[in-house]
Amino acid sequence: ALPICSRELSAQELKLQKQHASAASTDPAMAVLLRSTAFCLLAATPAAQQVGTHVAEEHPEMPFWECDAAGCTKETKSVVMDSNWRWVHNGQYTNCYKDGDWDKTLCPDPEACAQNCHLDGAGVKEYADTYGIKTSGNGLTLDFVTKTEYGGNYGSRVYLMDNEREYKMFHLKNREFTLTVDMQRMPCGLNGAVYFVEMEQDGGAASSGGSNTAGAMYGTGYCDAQCPHDMKFINGEANMLDWNATSDPPVGKYGICCAEMDIWEANSRATAYTPHPCSITGAHRCEGIECGDNEKDQRYDGVCDKDGCDFNNWRMANHTFYGRKVAGEDFTVDSKKKLTVVTQFITHDGTDTGDLVDIRRFYVQEGKTMENSLSSIAGVTGNSVTDQ
Repeated sequence: ALPICSRELSAQELKLQKQHASAASTDPAMAVLLRSTAFCLLAATPAAQQVGTHVAEEHPEMPFWECDAAGCTKETKSVVMDSNWRWVHNGQYTNCYKDGDWDKTLCPDPEACAQNCHLDGAGVKEYADTYGIKTSGNGLTLDFVTKTEYGGNYGSRVYLMDNEREYKMFHLKNREFTLTVDMQRMPCGLNGAVYFVEMEQDGGAASSGGSNTAGAMYGTGYCDAQCPHDMKFINGEANMLDWNATSDPPVGKYGICCAEMDIWEANSRATAYTPHPCSITGAHRCEGIECGDNEKDQRYDGVCDKDGCDFNNWRMANHTFYGRKVAGEDFTVDSKKKLTVVTQFITHDGTDTGDLVDIRRFYVQEGKTMENSLSSIAGVTGNSVTDQ
């Protein structure tokens, strides 16, 4: 996914403050990320990681098709923005988190911070104008930089919803997943990604024991195989212990790990698809060596395979399969044109319960179907990711 960047106060936050001043497993069920979710309240537990009320949450709609041999059925789903991008405040107009650091008064400890602080909503207009997340027709556009008169936002991450309070879950074995992408404005150095991660369907609301009252409706519960330390809230508590505000992005003591399947990580110069298995099941808050932190030289000691087993056409020594067609350079797949990407998850016995043995890829462009390129590097054969 596009990396979470430390950012200045967003346009939405500044605008609202200004208005206030003037007024005085092998087959886990996975939630899909596009790049870019039931509440549980316990009467005996103080409300925490609460929901703000300045802006009503409104999820941008997006079409989704489910297909079988008889044809395809169109459904209208929606997307929700990750909680890490959201304005976090005290229920009024005081920021709990600003300029990469936590407010010491509102956040003296993780539990009090979650109790004092609110994740605010965003309407369709804010999604587009503040965060660069726009749906139109059958597509979704994520802008990397969105500037307004009040500030700027960099990157975004959104999740596909099944309903207003739950993420859409996918069981991939014996299935194929298809999407159409447009990479022509994605230069080298940027990464647009679509991937699956083993998040909880309700965004971790139930498993938090009542401390996460925002849930999937507000994009909580993210995890991935890199065990990111930059999530502001984990399991309904603020990730503020040992917070390093000078890091880019700022990071806390804990990471949050889970299995990941990268369907599409690409720009207009290169692409890869990559499974990242983990030794744990579901979202797991990590600490110490199990996080596999790079700066501690523990990358290969953690609970997840951070490198994964990827297929990158260029790295597999085929330098003419995917790229931007220009004078003097020709590619089988032209990244300057829209492209349909098909990924198949093959089981050993052709059933939904069989063992996953092969992840295959092919492309469709301008009516032409193209199989993935073959590997040309020593010790690696074929054109897919297998259990070998």
